[in-house]
Amino acid sequence: MKRTTYNRYVVCFEIRESKWGVDMKKLVWKYLWLTVASIIYSCGVSSFIDANNFAPGGVSGLCISLNRLIPLEIGTLFFLLNIPILILGFWKFGGKFIASTLYEIVLISGFSNWFAARGAATTDPILGAVFGGALIAVGMGIAFKCRATTGGMDIIVKVIKLKFPYLKTGTIFLLADAIVIGFGGIVFGNLNAILYSVLAEVVTSKVLDLILYGTDGAKLLYIISDHSERIAERILIEIDSGVTYLEGKGAYQNTDKKVILCVIRKQNMQKMEDIVRMEDENAFMIVSSASEIYGEGYKSYFMEKL
Repeated sequence: MKRTTYNRYVVCFEIRESKWGVDMKKLVWKYLWLTVASIIYSCGVSSFIDANNFAPGGVSGLCISLNRLIPLEIGTLFFLLNIPILILGFWKFGGKFIASTLYEIVLISGFSNWFAARGAATTDPILGAVFGGALIAVGMGIAFKCRATTGGMDIIVKVIKLKFPYLKTGTIFLLADAIVIGFGGIVFGNLNAILYSVLAEVVTSKVLDLILYGTDGAKLLYIISDHSERIAERILIEIDSGVTYLEGKGAYQNTDKKVILCVIRKQNMQKMEDIVRMEDENAFMIVSSASEIYGEGYKSYFMEKL
């Protein structure tokens, strides 16, 4: 606890920070950013996507379709559908990451209704798909950076991965989104709704990748951990990427360690961070950009030189 003589309120604040082990400044900034994320996400859903009558993937898309069948606002449906999903997430993953996700869901529910009441930002469905998809991606990206999610499919996919670890995350998302988009096409009764939804999904995917991973094609990682075997096993199964062990020795304790060397595509970086954090919060991970990679699963050296 810092020593201070300013006034009793500052002393009280610092005692509370020391007692609970919480960096209040970081916590406040985190929830401010989550608030910004919820506003941006809600604007994309209500002012651009819903207003132009099509429904991309995810729980938000499902809510847009259900809104045409059930007399409930989109934000209200979003909240109601996420309640059982949150309970499932709490059961499987505990309350640590659920708290910030619940905050995000409550704000998205409220802001979605608020933006919906103010009408469309554009009546051009192509602009709605492009800018709506981009705004959703920005909102999701900020939430992911804050170690939260926007609820819905993110939690469901995590649970499915626990049950079927051999399934690829991207495949699960793709199947789930295809079902939601197909359902939306049936509800809206035209092919255009499906095509606009696919366009919005493509934009969301590309912008989200740009926010989370930048423009680098791949990442080179060195991971030093006391649980290298468990981390390596999950990388092989869940990310489907090769792993190489390097022999290392800690200079301070003079102990032998297995250092994991692997290269992954940038889209898998978030999953990699989750795996390392879940298996060993004290792991040491070095991440650098790999501009060119030759070998199985990447570019062929011989083909590139022809």
